[in-house]
Parts: sequence; structure tokens; C-alpha cells
Amino acid sequence: MTWIILTAVLGVLVVQRLAELRYAEGNRRHAMAHGGVEHGADHYWMFIALHTLWFIGMIAEHVLGIASVPTWWGIGLAGACLLQIARYWVIRTLGRAWNTRVITWPGMPIAKGGPYRWLRHPNYVIVVIELALIPMMLGCWRTAIVASILNAILLLKVRLPVEEAAIGR
Repeated sequence: MTWIILTAVLGVLVVQRLAELRYAEGNRRHAMAHGGVEHGADHYWMFIALHTLWFIGMIAEHVLGIASVPTWWGIGLAGACLLQIARYWVIRTLGRAWNTRVITWPGMPIAKGGPYRWLRHPNYVIVVIELALIPMMLGCWRTAIVASILNAILLLKVRLPVEEAAIGR
């Protein structure tokens, strides 16, 4: 049963992430066609590496036999589903401005609606929770800890300063 749950959850997430990368690429092309400028391109690979290793870490914990899906995984799954609803609320709110990269263009609107009414960076809040919750619901607490620490470092020291400077805050 553990492998079925692990495969199903990670399979859905991989398909979702690939679809999001495709959508982000379309938005990148749109931005560039409208005078877009990418900020912090030199750090993008770090986020790709982190998220790839996040998946590998969960698989590795199960292959090595040091993780097993806890009995409460369904509660974690419900939380993960709520996070996905929140993620798509963010994506819908940002529209063409949503991207996995930091790209601005002349006249680009700064989001003030949707979840941005309450949070300055709701997408990053969602990712922070997700990087911890999903591995935990699959019994992969080591991956949850390592990914969360690395993500915090990348967000606080690299991504947020670049993004705040790019949007003029």
C-alpha cells in the first residue's frame, strides 16, 4: 500500500509541476514579447535542483526502507489538496505575471487582489508548507527537514531580495 500511495502522490505532483513549468514558459515568452526582463536568472537552477532533489529524497527514503507512510496520511493529503487550491488561486490572480522565474515588464501590474490582499508572497508560503507537509505525510521526515532548511535559505537570502528589488519594494 505504501508504494501505491507514494507513486500516486508523487505521480500527480510531477504531472502538475510539468504542466506549471509549461504554463510558466508561455508566460515567460509573453513577458519577453512585451519588453520583459528576467531578474536573478543565475539562481533559477538552484530552485530546479531543490525541487528535483525533494522528489528524489522522498523516493530514496522509501527505497532505503527508512520511511513508511503514516496512518494519518489522508489528513496530510487533505491539507495538500487545500494547498493546491491555494496555489491555483495565486496563479489565477497573477495571470500572465505568474512565473517560476522573476520577470517584469513595463506596465506590469502588481497583484493586490486574491490572496495578495493578505499576504505579500502567498505562493512562497504555500511552497514552504508543501515542502514540509508532503514528505511528512509520506513518512519522509528527513526530506521534509532538509528541503525546508534549503528552501528557507534560498528564499530569504536569494529569491526574495531579487523579487523585492525587481518589483521596486
